[in-house]
Amino acid sequence: MLRFLSYCLLLLVCVTTSAAAQTTAPSSLNATLDGYDYPFPVRYLPLTIEGQRLRMAYMDVAATGKANGRTVVLLHGKNFFGAYWRETIKALREAGFRVVVPDQVGFGKSDKPDIHYSFHQLALNTRRLLDTLGVRQVVVVGHSMGGMLATRFALQYPQLTERLVLENPIGLEDYRLGVPYQTIAQAEATERKSTEESIRKYHATYYPHGYPKAHDEWLLPLAAQTRHPDFPRVARANALTFDMIYQQPVNYEFSLVQVPTLLIIGQDDRTVVGKGLLKDSAVLARMGQYPELGRRTAAQVKGAKLVPLTGVGHIPHLEATPQFLAALLGFVR
Repeated sequence: MLRFLSYCLLLLVCVTTSAAAQTTAPSSLNATLDGYDYPFPVRYLPLTIEGQRLRMAYMDVAATGKANGRTVVLLHGKNFFGAYWRETIKALREAGFRVVVPDQVGFGKSDKPDIHYSFHQLALNTRRLLDTLGVRQVVVVGHSMGGMLATRFALQYPQLTERLVLENPIGLEDYRLGVPYQTIAQAEATERKSTEESIRKYHATYYPHGYPKAHDEWLLPLAAQTRHPDFPRVARANALTFDMIYQQPVNYEFSLVQVPTLLIIGQDDRTVVGKGLLKDSAVLARMGQYPELGRRTAAQVKGAKLVPLTGVGHIPHLEATPQFLAALLGFVR
C-alpha cells in the first residue's frame, strides 16, 4: 500500500512538472503536424484506402519496467491526437507494458484523405498496424471517440482483444435521436470557420470546473492548423469524421461485447456530439448525462466494471491523472 501511495505521489509530481514544462506549438502547422514533436518517436504505416496511398502515424513504445509481454493500444478522441496520452504511456511502460498509440487516418500526424470514414475501417487499420508489429493480443483503451472505435474493435476482433477500457466514451447514446441532422457540406463550412478562440471555447466544455492552462499543450497544435494553407483538408476530414460519429452509433451493441470491460467515467461530463445544434432545452437537458449513461452501459456489458470519478469532466487521464491511472492499472494488471 505504501509503495502504491508513493507511486501516486511521484506521478502527481511528474504530471505537474510536465504541465509546467509544456512546449508551445508553432504558429502554423500543416495537415500532418509536421514540425510538432510527439513525446516518443513517430513511425508510419503505409495503407491503401479507396485507391489512395496513405500513411498512418503511430508511436510504438517499449516497456521500461520488467516487460510483461503484453501490449496496450491507446485510441485518441476526435479533437485530439496520440501525444495527449503521454503520461498514460509513461505509466503503462513503467508497469511493463508495450504501448502502441496510433493517430487514426484523418487525425494528428496521419494523412487527411477525402474518403468514406467508418469505425469498421479505422478498426481494420488498427488491426493492420498490430499485425505489422507482430502483436497478437491487446488491451484496448479508448477515450471519447476512441471509445466508440475501441468498442467497434472489440466487436470486430474479439480474439485480439484481451480487455476493453472505455474512458468517457462518446456514443453511449444515439445522437440522431436528439441532435438535428446537418449535411457534410454544412459541417465542413462550420469547420472552416474554426479559430483558436472557437477551439478554446469548445475545449473549455471538457473542464466543467475551469479550463486549466496546461491543456493549451493539446489545444495550440490544433489552433496552429487553422492558420495553415492545408486547413481546408483538415476541416474536410473533421466534417467527415463528425458524420461518421453521427451516422454510426455503437450503443445498441454493448450487450454483444464479450471481453472484460472497464468504464472510467468522469461524472461531471456533459459532452454531446453536435451540442451546438441543439435548440430544444428539454432534449439538451436529457442528453450527455454521463452518470446515467455510464451506469446503463455498464449494465449492458456482461461483467463490466464501472469506476465513477466524482468532480471530473470529459478527460480523466488529463484532469485526474492519478485516479485514472489507478483505475486503469488496477484493471489491466
